[in-house]
Amino acid sequence: MKSLSQELSGFSRSRLKKQSTRVTTVSGKVLLETRSGETVDVVDAGEQDCGFVQDLSLDLQVGVITPSLLLSSQDAANDIETLRRFKVTHVLNVAYGVENAFPEQFTYKTVTMLDLPETQLSSYFPQCFEFIDEAREQGGVVLIHCNAGVSRSASIAIGYLMARQKIPFEEAFIKVKSARPSVRPNPGFLIQLKEYLP
Repeated sequence: MKSLSQELSGFSRSRLKKQSTRVTTVSGKVLLETRSGETVDVVDAGEQDCGFVQDLSLDLQVGVITPSLLLSSQDAANDIETLRRFKVTHVLNVAYGVENAFPEQFTYKTVTMLDLPETQLSSYFPQCFEFIDEAREQGGVVLIHCNAGVSRSASIAIGYLMARQKIPFEEAFIKVKSARPSVRPNPGFLIQLKEYLP
């Protein structure tokens, strides 16, 4: 049986298999990195939509935060049966590039936001909160959604609870996370929400 030092001394880089790694940059450019010996060759492997990872699984889970405030992904917002089952009357769309599916049947408000840590959340709060308040005053049920129902829409819901229910960030976060466990605001949004003073 060979010792570790004997195995290492007999090691040859030429016996290693060539490995390639796909890397998607922040801009959405896809690069193919191939390691061969001491060098790393990088080639452009094509482009994808900026900043998005394609997810083909259907997510129809709707989080009930309060009886009049719901949270979901774009999938639920585009499924008429789901919207009817939850008695949705108003839809707050804070996604990027997602059309409103049923404009004749629901009242929509589109506020296009980017899911980037540097996006200033509080600049979107007034128009979002006003839409939710108006819907509630009419006895409506508001569904907030973004693309995945994880960061932007969740952050709007957390901010809304902090502003209207006068509860601290931790309590608002737990309430939203309990309603939809997949919730995970980006790091920049978390910092902004923790510092938010309604």
